[in-house]
Amino acid sequence: MSNRNHFYLSVDDIRRARGADPALSWQGSSPDDLAAALQESLRGAGLFERWRATQPDPDEVDTSLAATDPQATASAKVADLHVDIDLVTDLPMRVVRARLGWLIGSSWQLRDMRAA
Repeated sequence: MSNRNHFYLSVDDIRRARGADPALSWQGSSPDDLAAALQESLRGAGLFERWRATQPDPDEVDTSLAATDPQATASAKVADLHVDIDLVTDLPMRVVRARLGWLIGSSWQLRDMRAA
């Protein structure tokens, strides 16, 4: 049995939510675009593989960061002056944190986490 978690995230300024590497960074403009990119990054290993290829020694990369969850779901909506993201996955926070970092840098904040 997997341990699914519901992550409640917030992005204060979606217009500036970009990762440091443009080749990995999210390039969309709407909450729906961001949710789709995050969901895709967790369901498949494509973003991880692109990041891994940029590392000085790709063979030495911690492969636990390559974990995927084909059932991951993400949705986002504007709330007040920020964007709320609801994410449900069985991936550990360290994998979620890495994918968010590659996509949108440090532009996000974990508001809450509960068992799904």
